[in-house]
Amino acid sequence: MPFAGVLLAFFLAPPAPTFSHDVAPLVYRKCATCHHSGGVAPFPLVTYNDVRKRAGLIATVTGKRFMPPWLPTAPRFLHELKLDDTEVALLAAWAAAGAPEGDARATPAAPVFSDTWTLGAPDLEAAMPRAFAVPADGPDLYQCFVIPAPARENHWVRALDIRPGNSKVVHHVILFQDTSHTARQRDRGAGYPCFGTPGFLPARGLGGWTPGAAPAQKPDDIPDLLHGGGDLVLQIHYHPTGKPESDRTRLALYFTAQAPKRRLMDVALGSSHIDIPAGERAYKVTDHFTVPVAVDILGVIPHAHYICKSMNAWAVLPDGSRRTLLRIPDWNFNWQQQYRYPVAVRLPEDTRIEMEFVYDNSEGNPRNPNHPPARVKVGPATTDEMAGLHLETTPARAEDAEELSQALWGKMMRALGGGIYRPGK
Repeated sequence: MPFAGVLLAFFLAPPAPTFSHDVAPLVYRKCATCHHSGGVAPFPLVTYNDVRKRAGLIATVTGKRFMPPWLPTAPRFLHELKLDDTEVALLAAWAAAGAPEGDARATPAAPVFSDTWTLGAPDLEAAMPRAFAVPADGPDLYQCFVIPAPARENHWVRALDIRPGNSKVVHHVILFQDTSHTARQRDRGAGYPCFGTPGFLPARGLGGWTPGAAPAQKPDDIPDLLHGGGDLVLQIHYHPTGKPESDRTRLALYFTAQAPKRRLMDVALGSSHIDIPAGERAYKVTDHFTVPVAVDILGVIPHAHYICKSMNAWAVLPDGSRRTLLRIPDWNFNWQQQYRYPVAVRLPEDTRIEMEFVYDNSEGNPRNPNHPPARVKVGPATTDEMAGLHLETTPARAEDAEELSQALWGKMMRALGGGIYRPGK
């Protein structure tokens, strides 16, 4: 190329991205919620120096889609952490250019993180009765802790916030209600092991916490019921850090005087017929349910254990067209979440909702806990498997609630007739 052409290409080439103008806004929005001092991530990404010295690592893990942790590829959900192709390319280009800072004066203000409740003073605040000692080493722990009857009367809950006492060891938290008081008989002061299920039939879950999660706020016309006299049970997944740690997780509930105007129901798909031979690479389980009335789907909660590979859920509309409700091509038990649609998904009556989970019980599955692979059956233990897909559903017309409830009851009875299905979260 003639010198003039080279010179022209040089002046026309786009400038390299800088931290102050390009990278900081992206990192603050998608990374810093976990990567800050005291956060769940192993190092902060708040200052220019924090990010500069890990520019190559950031480019690598985002390029491989390992970070930020986000499993669904479709459809769109609220509070998505994933990066699009343009954002991934930006981080790669910045690292390749030597991670320039740019004009430090133009860097946006870094986010501020504190221990105060995001939504202000709660109506009810509660915590684990005492701190739990997490050992330095060993396998991950799934421990349940009972908070005995924090409320005497029923309340409608409009929002929930959960704060781990030690985000270095807390991987995720699920909050259950136990009106049977079964869990308190098992908790002798230090909680009790509870991988998969909490060991009782919950009256209803209230939500949970995962790294980077915002407080869970319910639709104005569908608050959750907090059962007066019922116990709250925190199911916490702990990950040892290499040194002894302790945690005392706390929670905040926000009430409303507004009773529900719509009825929220759980459309549960799943299978108890799981028996996966050692070495099987593509073991499938399926389930379906046809809604007898028009419904709105607000969110979806998938669940399986370690050797599940992919999850798919879709709606087959009466005209034969299909709508994706969830697509996870590479399931990872360690990053499971509850997903909420930006806008409720309206499905007409006689829509068939279908799910398909695929399991890889081969040596080639890096998440297989068994080496060599072993036969895996349904169950709540770490060596077992599950298949559960829970759709938060409300009838489009309030008067159709009873018809939908009866149809769901019939589905549950048929499932019990073929073997009990134990949904886990």
